Amino acid sequence: MGKVRILPDRVANQIAAGEVIERPAAVIKELVENALDAGATKIEVEFRVGGRALMAVEDNGSGMSRDDAMLALERHATSKIVEADDLNRLLSYGFRGEALPSIASVSRFQLQTRAASEDVGTEILINGGRMVHVRECGRAVGTRIEVAQLFNSVPARRKFLKSDQTEAAHIVQCVRLYALVRPNVAFTLIEDGRTVFRSPECTRFEERVEEIFGRQITESLVSLEVEESGMRLHGLIGRPGKGRATRHEMITFVNQRPVDSRTLNYALIESYQESLPKGRYPLAFVFFHLDPSAVDVNVHPAKREVRFRSESGVRGFVIRGVLQRLRELGAAAVAPSASLPAAIVGTPPGVAPAEVRAPSSPSQAVPKPTPLQQVGSVPTVSKGEGNGAVSLRVPSASEVNTSRPEVRSAPLIPPEPSRTQPLTPVEPQAVTKAPSSGAVTGKTVVPAWRYVGLAHGSYALFETASGLVLLDRRATHERIWFERLQGQFKRGEVPSQRLLLAVPLELDPVMSALLLDRLAFLNQHGFELSEFGRNFFRIEAVPAWMEPGDAESFLRDLLGACREGRLQDRDLNLAREELARMASSRAVRLPPVQTESEIVALIGQLFATRAPLTSPGGKPTYIELNHGELARRFQK
Repeated sequence: MGKVRILPDRVANQIAAGEVIERPAAVIKELVENALDAGATKIEVEFRVGGRALMAVEDNGSGMSRDDAMLALERHATSKIVEADDLNRLLSYGFRGEALPSIASVSRFQLQTRAASEDVGTEILINGGRMVHVRECGRAVGTRIEVAQLFNSVPARRKFLKSDQTEAAHIVQCVRLYALVRPNVAFTLIEDGRTVFRSPECTRFEERVEEIFGRQITESLVSLEVEESGMRLHGLIGRPGKGRATRHEMITFVNQRPVDSRTLNYALIESYQESLPKGRYPLAFVFFHLDPSAVDVNVHPAKREVRFRSESGVRGFVIRGVLQRLRELGAAAVAPSASLPAAIVGTPPGVAPAEVRAPSSPSQAVPKPTPLQQVGSVPTVSKGEGNGAVSLRVPSASEVNTSRPEVRSAPLIPPEPSRTQPLTPVEPQAVTKAPSSGAVTGKTVVPAWRYVGLAHGSYALFETASGLVLLDRRATHERIWFERLQGQFKRGEVPSQRLLLAVPLELDPVMSALLLDRLAFLNQHGFELSEFGRNFFRIEAVPAWMEPGDAESFLRDLLGACREGRLQDRDLNLAREELARMASSRAVRLPPVQTESEIVALIGQLFATRAPLTSPGGKPTYIELNHGELARRFQK
């Protein structure tokens, strides 16, 4: 080990840049924060080639004098705090004083600034951490910083950057986050000489959200406003049932600072447990305000994370506030409509609507369904006597054939087009009359299971020589569809259906870049997508296995998987496998009731697959209870 020495400032700045400056978007983030702290009401951001060639941020803030500009390029030089106690009442975005010297050490850095009290401005040029010149310049009040040739002094860092399109998308997303934070500030974003968006000052937060994320998302949001014990939560949240496959559209701000808070994120997810299916995440653009001394913003070098003094108190407040709003929406959704007939909203036959009074208790408002209704009986509508009112009548148990109801449903599995090879067919008799060791049909070994019945519409029960078998219908269908789609993808024979009316798809900048990178891949696997403007696409055809109404949500979920790295486009086979896995869960549309022959045929198709024991997601397709397990359960 060598001797201990103090690192030169240039090396220390480059090390600090490794923590603060991860990619071009991090440079834009630091410069935009400085502009907002300087009181700017107009900010212009420009970049080229994904930020590699040039990034420039210009504002009309307070600017700096020559001495302040020189001092701002020293490490830990800041005008935002003086003592450690100032961190307890921090209201500015930046405060460490590391951003500017770190950026200047790994780029060609030019600063032009002028304070209102100065007659001329100051220009400072630094290349790779070395001062080139300091001179006077003419400019308006405010600051302009240009960062060119990022990571020119540490070329190894450039190898870790993504494609220009991806880096550009992160820059656009970063600027739009701060545009959300400050609707009263006009933002302009220019990419490669083209204006991406120009947003004037907005009076309402909803206007800025619609301008940035599009009308499709804004229409699925509702306002939120709740305050309690010095804490305030406001913004926009998604309606019940409107979810996403990833958390990327759960955007939270703490004291006007965009952060990634586990406490807030998990509180939002828990609030939607009864409003969204498992595995789906809510839409949210929420601002959380509390006393600055109750939150620590100095726990991450890039200030992306915060820590609350009372994590449980914040979590409980957010859950209560969001749940209260969701329940208000639910109560409004089930409120009787004045335009509906009286009996349909609960008016008894022979009673005029004006005579109906509100129920004395919530339990009287909606009668609890009888077991017969829960099974799926359909009430009949008939005319009442005398006044022509409409009443609802539920069929009695004697009128319903519960032994074998006749249900018209879709086929068990939609047949494939003639140009593809179907799975190995299995005769029902081969399953029900096979010897104890099982039947062999072609290359498929079918177990000797005797069909008993269907439980809860999801599980098929079979009797075997060893005991009982419970088959999960959905998991079984998913396995069959997964291997069917894999075969179609491998052969390049994916049946497609063209839409009569194209489906519009509006995405945020990051998702749009991901889709553009994978546009050719998706168009080769049953889709037909075309770019129709900045961050706007048209879905003109979908695979045959997909319902047209599911196309938008499926593509959003697919892009969310790409964003999390689950769909790697570098390996075509892995990408096809992940696409087939996601598609298999969407392709399954279970009919409510199936005949015995359909259930038995399903077993043959399952055991014709390569991995009949599990679904594509790794869940078991069936479980077996042997005689020993049954005897133990019955204490024999």
